[in-house]
Amino acid sequence: MGPDGAPGPSVPWQKVLWERQPFPDNYVDQRFLEELRRNEGIRQYRYWTVVKEAGFVGQQLSCVAIFISLWLYMEQGLLSPETLLWSSLVCALLGYGLYQSLSSQVESGCEPRTRLADLQSAAIFLSFTFGFSPVLKTLTESVSTDTVYAMSAIMLLAHLVSFPYTHPSPPGSLSLNAALFASVCLASRLPGALHTFAMLSCALMVFALWPCLLQRVRDIAPTHFTGVCLGVCVGGVGGLGLQSPGGAVLLALALGSVTLLCPLLLVRLQRHKDNIQGPWDEAEIHEDLDHGRGT
Repeated sequence: MGPDGAPGPSVPWQKVLWERQPFPDNYVDQRFLEELRRNEGIRQYRYWTVVKEAGFVGQQLSCVAIFISLWLYMEQGLLSPETLLWSSLVCALLGYGLYQSLSSQVESGCEPRTRLADLQSAAIFLSFTFGFSPVLKTLTESVSTDTVYAMSAIMLLAHLVSFPYTHPSPPGSLSLNAALFASVCLASRLPGALHTFAMLSCALMVFALWPCLLQRVRDIAPTHFTGVCLGVCVGGVGGLGLQSPGGAVLLALALGSVTLLCPLLLVRLQRHKDNIQGPWDEAEIHEDLDHGRGT
């Protein structure tokens, strides 16, 4: 039966191009839809699995809120730079020890970094940051405060949008640079150079080191990953709530939307997915080119 509903000739139709047949070019028989395949290879999502994966997005949003809360405390004189530096040092040492203990459970073909190399990297960064803190403190003196706040908000938003949530270790260059740029802008509005140094050191730990540790926790101890993300989210809402209750409410609504509502919408919309494949699709080459090149 052709597409126009007229019966075809008695000659059997063949799906070939090199042989002339008494059929119109757009003719197909009743076997055309026998090879129809629907939603082939579609991944079926489970709600709580998606919620668990969305926890990484929620905790990163909470990390930004925690960083802003620490800046507000320092800007208002409620947190001294010495306290922030010592707290950051203790957290960095504890996180490094946990990272090393988790790394010892992973077998890797490449040679791991030595502790001496890690110490050298940390010393170089801290030395340069401490030396350039007076310069960074006066970097945005000629820029209005409103412009600095607007640039910081845009850069933190760019950090959240460009963050590689699937594999955040190490963080993406665009995401990390945007977060550090926002940190420099905010730190330049603090009272002294030591405040700037403490704020930038904290920014490195929050935006560069913490995602690497959390990725390792997700890979090695997935049962603890959800609890860690939940704790970070609670800390972000609580810390921001002491400074701005309205901001804490907005953050809680954003976290609920990202971690609970969006996964629900994704799972619900899966039932409406209708992807069809059939003989009309283009041919796909499944040849292993790397294997052929190696031989």
